[in-house]
Amino acid sequence: MITSTIKKVAVAAFTFAAITASAQQLKVPAPSPSQTIKQAFALSDITVEYSRPGVKGRVVFGDVVPFGKVWRTGANAATQITFGEDVTVEGKAVKAGIYALYTVPNKDAWEIMLYKDLKLGGNVNDYKKEDEVLRFSVKPVTQSTKTETFTINIADVTNTTANIELIWDQTKVSFKVQADIDAKIMKNIDASLANDTRPYFQAASYYYENNKDLKQALDWANKATDNNPKAFWMWMLKAKIQAKLGEKKAAVETAQNVILLAKEAKNDDYVKMAEKLISENK
Repeated sequence: MITSTIKKVAVAAFTFAAITASAQQLKVPAPSPSQTIKQAFALSDITVEYSRPGVKGRVVFGDVVPFGKVWRTGANAATQITFGEDVTVEGKAVKAGIYALYTVPNKDAWEIMLYKDLKLGGNVNDYKKEDEVLRFSVKPVTQSTKTETFTINIADVTNTTANIELIWDQTKVSFKVQADIDAKIMKNIDASLANDTRPYFQAASYYYENNKDLKQALDWANKATDNNPKAFWMWMLKAKIQAKLGEKKAAVETAQNVILLAKEAKNDDYVKMAEKLISENK
């Protein structure tokens, strides 16, 4: 009798454990799925980690997200943004690091805050202004199209600037991030060229793209092509620098060499680029 009872208990325990294990293995879509975006920017990256609630037929701003109150800028835990190097955000200095991104939405203006206490998460009732690293105001824009799922974009990326966009329903706000990397790159160029011949192409590209000393850029491009005579992309850079300097005849001759080398390498894209440069400089 005792043995039978023990067996029944054991069977019941096993069944319960099996059901529990099965439940733990059940995977369903998250109501507000998480997303991580990573954008190469300046000499490092900007990374954003956040959760994405949906409109789901609701009135978002002024109801789901009340006006005038701190919002975690997404769902679940607070949104986090990581700057891989020192930047300015809307013109104000921010050190490299990880910050929580909180906002206070309003009809006419949003307050954007970078927050140093990463443990606060979505518990905005315990928000402390003294833990803010930065606070600034931006104007929201009403869009004609509706965005169902809350979206953060890193847009309009250049070598030194990018815009962080917060978009949901028909509202978009954005703020500018900027990195002052020119002095670092110039120093790196000088140090690299003092010890190695390989960065000539990169140095010439940076000078060309950023409108610096084009004669110096051409000198480096010449050295790059001397070291790599079959590198059609390096010859193309040389042609573009010559064109920018107003040396049209030389640019055309260099571009003709690009065509020969690119055809040999079966690269139609560079053939087209060289032909376009020739037609613009004849």
